[in-house]
Amino acid sequence: MACETPRAPRRPTERSVHGISLADDYAWLRADNWREVMRDPSVLDGDIRAYLEAENAYADAAFAPMAEARQRLVAEMRGRIKEDDSSVPAPDGPFAYFSRHRDGGQHPLACRKLLPGGPEAILLDGDREAQGKAYFTFGGWRHSRDHRRLAFSADTSGAELYSIRIRDLDTGADLPDQIEETTGDLLWSADGGTLYYIRRDAEHRPSKVFRHVVGTDPASDVLIYEEPDKGFFVSLGETQSHAFGLISCGDHETSEVHLLDLADPQAAPRIVSPRATGVRYEVEHHPAFLGADTLLLLTNADGAEDFKIVTAPTAAPGRANWQDLVPHQAGRMILSHSVFSGHMARLERESGLPRIIVRDLASGDEHAIAFDEEAYALSLSPGFAFDTTQVRFTYASMTTPSEVWDYDMASRARTLLKRQEVPSGHIPANYVTRRVFASAPDGESVPVSLLYREGTPLDGSAPLLLYGYGAYGITIPAGFATNRLSLVDRGFIYAIAHIRGGTDKGWRWYADGKLAKKTNTFTDFIAAAEHLVAEGYTRADRIVAHGGSAGGMLMGAIANMRPDLFAGIVAEVPFVDVLTTMLDDTLPLTPPEWPEWGNPIADVDAFQRIRAYSPVDNVRPQAYPSILALAGLTDPRVTYWEPAKWVARLRAADRGGRPILLRTNMDAGHGGAAGRFDRLDEVALIYLFALRTVGLGA
Repeated sequence: MACETPRAPRRPTERSVHGISLADDYAWLRADNWREVMRDPSVLDGDIRAYLEAENAYADAAFAPMAEARQRLVAEMRGRIKEDDSSVPAPDGPFAYFSRHRDGGQHPLACRKLLPGGPEAILLDGDREAQGKAYFTFGGWRHSRDHRRLAFSADTSGAELYSIRIRDLDTGADLPDQIEETTGDLLWSADGGTLYYIRRDAEHRPSKVFRHVVGTDPASDVLIYEEPDKGFFVSLGETQSHAFGLISCGDHETSEVHLLDLADPQAAPRIVSPRATGVRYEVEHHPAFLGADTLLLLTNADGAEDFKIVTAPTAAPGRANWQDLVPHQAGRMILSHSVFSGHMARLERESGLPRIIVRDLASGDEHAIAFDEEAYALSLSPGFAFDTTQVRFTYASMTTPSEVWDYDMASRARTLLKRQEVPSGHIPANYVTRRVFASAPDGESVPVSLLYREGTPLDGSAPLLLYGYGAYGITIPAGFATNRLSLVDRGFIYAIAHIRGGTDKGWRWYADGKLAKKTNTFTDFIAAAEHLVAEGYTRADRIVAHGGSAGGMLMGAIANMRPDLFAGIVAEVPFVDVLTTMLDDTLPLTPPEWPEWGNPIADVDAFQRIRAYSPVDNVRPQAYPSILALAGLTDPRVTYWEPAKWVARLRAADRGGRPILLRTNMDAGHGGAAGRFDRLDEVALIYLFALRTVGLGA
C-alpha cells in the first residue's frame, strides 16, 4: 500500500544573533519538555510524535517490499555470531572474571570461576535483568577487591541515566542500596565498603562525584567533588596498582586529575597538577619505581604534540616536578600506557598503524611487539593484576578475525588465548585488505583502508561503501567486523576514510580537523571518494557514504557540498543542526563541545564558520542523493529533532526526487537498539538501503 510522503508543517520562527537573522521553520520539532521525554518517551508532544511516526511509517513502507531480504540479511549476520561466546577470563586473585552470552541471549552475563579450574558462577544475568523492558543496556559492572560484592549499572530508557545496584556475591541477593540517575561509572574502595559514582547536572553533564557507604541510604551519600566548569566532563578510573582512584576532569583539549586514596575512603581527593589550557595528562602509578613512590603520566605538556611519558613523585606530583621518561617524538603518537610491577606497556601509532612497546622499568630497555599486515587494529587490555609479567592484547584486521593474546613482557613469549569464531565459516584468503592514500586539496595524504572479496572487479563497476567519522581525535580502526561481509560478499568494496579530526596520523591530524580547520574533515572525505573513483575501484554513482553522530555531521556536509559524488548517504544519529545546538548552552553537553567546534555565542568568527558548514543551515535547492537518517528519541548526545529538522529541510529543497527517509527508534537513544540481535535488524536496514541504492538485491 502506498504511503504518503510526510511533510513537516512549516512554523516560521526568527531570531537575531550577532546582528544576523536566523530563520527556522522547524524549531517546533524540539519538545519543550525534552528532559522529561528522555526519562519517559510517553510524554512527548502529540504533534511531534505524530510527525515522527508518520516518518517511520513512510520509511517502513519503503522497505516493506524487501522484508524477506531483510530477514535473510539478519539470519546471515546472526549466523556469523557465535551465540554462546565468552570473553577470555581475566585473573584477579583467587578468581578469573569473564562475560559471556547464552544461545539466543540478547544481553551479556557477568561470570567468574575459582582458579585454577573451578565451575562457572553467573554473577549477573543480563537477559533476566532486561525482561519486560523495551530498552535495556548495562553501563558496566565492577567487583570489589575482596570479591564479596558486585556493583552494576543499567539504563532502561536510552537516555544514559543509569541505576546502580549492589549484589552480595555470597548470597546472590541485591542489597537495598539503589542509586538512580548516574553516569554508570563505578569505583570501589580497597575494603569494598565504599562505592564512588557520578551524577549528571541539569544539562546532562557528568559533574558530581559521590561517596556511598554500602548499607546506608543513598540520600545521605557525600559529595566529594563537583566540577564547576560547565565545559568539563568528569569520569572515574583506577590505577593498575589499585592504590588510587582517579577523578578525571576535562574537555577536548584540557584535563585535570584528582587522586583518591582507595585505602582511606574518608580521604579528600588530591589534585595531581592544576589544569592549564591545552595541557592534557593521564595518570598511572608505581609504588616503588626506581625505589620511590611515583606517578607515571602520559601528557602533551611542553609542546609534546604527540605525547610523552613523564614521572613525578606521588607526594609532590605538580608539573614543576615532571621528568621525561619517554620523550616526545613527532609523528609517533602515544595513545595509552599501562604500568605493572616490572614493566610498562604503551600503545602508540606511527604512519597510521598501531604498535605495542614494552619497557623494562629497571633497565629502561624497550622492544616492540611486531605485526605484519598492511592494515590492522590493535588494543591493550591490561587486566586486573599489577604484579605480573603478562599483558593482554587484541589483534584483528579487516580480513583476520579478532585474536586475543597474552604476552610475557619478560620472556617475550606470545600465547594465543582465543580466535574469534565465525560459525557460518570465514576464509581470510578469500578477501583482500589494502591501504591506499588519497591526496587532499591542500596536499595532505589521507589513508583509506579497503576490504573486498578476491575477484571483485576493479574496473569502476563495483559499488563501494565509504565510512567516515573525523572528530574528537577518535580513530576508526581497520579491524574485523563480520557484518561487513554481507556487503562485501555481494560485490561491495568496504572502505574507511581515515580523515582529519581523528588521530590516525598523530595529534596534528586531529587539530587540523577541528575549530577553524573543521572543513578539512569534509574535503578529506570527498578526496577519498574521488581517489577511489580515479583509481578504478568504483564510480560516483556507485558510492554510498556512511557515518554516525559527528560522522553524521560529515554526511550532512558532503551531501550539501558534493551531492553528485554519492549515490546514497546513511546518517546514523547525525549531528546536523550544529549552529542551533552550539548556540544553546542549556542543551545536553553543549558547553563541553565548544573546544571542538567553537563557541558561536561568544565568538562571531566561530558563529560564521559553523554557519558556513552546519548541514541544516546549508540545505539548498539541488538534487540530493538517496538519504537514510536514523535517530533515537531518548538520545542525549544528538537530540532526535536534529535529524528530524534536517530531513524536513531536505524534503522541501530536494530537486532530485530520490528517497529521503527518516527512521526514529522510539524506545532507544544514541546507540540504537541495545540487544545484540535487535541491533542486527538496524544494520540490515542500512545494508538494504545501500544495496537498493546501487541497484543490487539482497
